[in-house]
Amino acid sequence: MTKPILYTIHVSPPCRTVELCIKALDIEVEQRVVDLLAGEHLKPEFLKMNPQHTVPVLDDNGTIVCESHAIMIYLVSKYGKDDSLYPKDLAQQSRVNAALFFESSFLFARMRSICEPIFFNGVGDIPTDKVEYVQKGYKLLEDTLVDDYVVGNSMTIADLCCGSTISTVMGVVPMDVDKHPRIYAWLDRLKALPYYEEANGGGAKRMAMAVLATKDKNAQQ
Repeated sequence: MTKPILYTIHVSPPCRTVELCIKALDIEVEQRVVDLLAGEHLKPEFLKMNPQHTVPVLDDNGTIVCESHAIMIYLVSKYGKDDSLYPKDLAQQSRVNAALFFESSFLFARMRSICEPIFFNGVGDIPTDKVEYVQKGYKLLEDTLVDDYVVGNSMTIADLCCGSTISTVMGVVPMDVDKHPRIYAWLDRLKALPYYEEANGGGAKRMAMAVLATKDKNAQQ
């Protein structure tokens, strides 16, 4: 048996989500960076693994898992020493699942609606309605954080995915600490993880800086 292979690119929030999960599980994987600008995700060998040509992708000795949330569930279910990151109790698991769906369909989707036009369509501004849409997402997450973490008082994979997205988008659409003290306190708890900066912090900053720099460049053209 060889180490699982993670096809990734560190600036991507979904990829950083999986990298956080790997660190939390304390497992070893081989990371292979996929150069999206060079079109490596469109090569036949990659499309054979993932016809949707997105990262991250996990190859665990021939078992191919695509999509960050699915990869985390797979990794925790197979390699977790316990079920704390993804509870087996159905009531708790349903709450984690709801938070995963909230992140993918709401938080990440709203960030993506800002970033993709800037990176791929030459857009040089962020429309007010999209800024307001992200701010509404902040409010909903703030209201969700009634405990220390997204689901209860212990960290789950819901925190990892929400954390990677929020830490990125807040660098593009600033978040008022006075309006969102629970989010800032929650992020501080995540930042206290010994692997946080390596797995997420630096990549989140670079992604936000790239969005803003590309936006400004587009505006000057």
